[in-house]
Amino acid sequence: MNKEQYLEQRNALMAEIENLINEGKIEEANAKMKEVEDLDNKWEEITKANANMNALKDKAKITDIEGKSIDIKGAKVVDDIAKVIKDDDAKIYENAWAKYIQGKKLDAKEQEIFDRVNAEFNNAYTHDTSNTSILIPETVVAGIWKRAAEMYPLLGDVRKFNVRGTLTLKKHTGIAAGDAKFYDEETTTEDEENKFAEITLSGCELAKAITITWKLRSMAMEEFIPFIQNELAERIGAALGTAIAQGAGPSSNPREPEGIETALLAEAGTPQVVTYDDTDKLTYDKITEAIAKIHSSYLNGASIYANNATIWTKLATLKDNEGRPLFIPDVTSGGVGRMFGMVVKPDAGVSAGSIIIGNAYEGYIMNTNEPMSIATEEHVKARTVDYAAYTIVDGAVVDTKAFALIKEEVAG
Repeated sequence: MNKEQYLEQRNALMAEIENLINEGKIEEANAKMKEVEDLDNKWEEITKANANMNALKDKAKITDIEGKSIDIKGAKVVDDIAKVIKDDDAKIYENAWAKYIQGKKLDAKEQEIFDRVNAEFNNAYTHDTSNTSILIPETVVAGIWKRAAEMYPLLGDVRKFNVRGTLTLKKHTGIAAGDAKFYDEETTTEDEENKFAEITLSGCELAKAITITWKLRSMAMEEFIPFIQNELAERIGAALGTAIAQGAGPSSNPREPEGIETALLAEAGTPQVVTYDDTDKLTYDKITEAIAKIHSSYLNGASIYANNATIWTKLATLKDNEGRPLFIPDVTSGGVGRMFGMVVKPDAGVSAGSIIIGNAYEGYIMNTNEPMSIATEEHVKARTVDYAAYTIVDGAVVDTKAFALIKEEVAG
């Protein structure tokens, strides 16, 4: 049974149930509902079996794409729910979604596509029996993440997965014995002994509500969608952008993604951290000391991240030992300047006085465990409406050697 057959059977059963209820045949309707539950369970088992098969079939391809140091065991990149919409229907769903959250009436075609997509979404991602979240269209989500990444470039640069549920990564950390070396003729070649670590991304709930007036909601659709994108991007981007830099990690309550700063500071002896006293100026030698800590394989693609105040009060004033400025203003390369051949990117998620140097794509991984949805709540007396966006995401440092942290310490 493929997805089209499953949906055809399910829709037929739902139509029968609706007719039976209208005719007052409740017991027969309940029996049909049990058939729908059995069908859903069967489809879930088929989906799991296909996921396991594809994970095995595509294993070499996935490992090659995502980096030689990472092996994804049993994980299947889930089909984005928005992707099941035919290309001709994608724009219709976007318009239907916008009309729905604006409180406008949908036409028959819009209603059919809207109901079908969200039936699939809520069947795949159900939090509880009262779940009424509506899947945000792929195009709108792309706009949200694009805007968030512009404000928090570290978020934009990290490597991203879209795997439903828990994502477990096997990471090759080294060869304990048996690496390649020269031998004399009489010596037997050693057996290879590899060392692996495991990263588990089980997901952190991220939600944000915004409230607007009915009058504001009545704006034209072509204005309303960018407005919602920008509002959600600013709020979700701030939370996730800060978490990627400073998140407390899986041991926190509530659970947060692991931040780069957190991971580097948690290492025994903090080998990837350089500190400077807040009574002294940041020096050329401190920057070179930090860069030297990054493994050479990660330098191609590395950038420098700091908040705006740190960039313009500390980095932009730096000079080398000959008194020459190190910072070169340049807004054409994706940041505000360059230093040591690396782009300097302003990121409000990095802690005050700190500087992260590194290759975010190779050194950090982020997973969206559940796609972004939105729920609405009307307030009639106040003439306002709440929009609550919800997604499940997680993130962790893959290799601390991809980063170095320069941290300001208060003199004591």
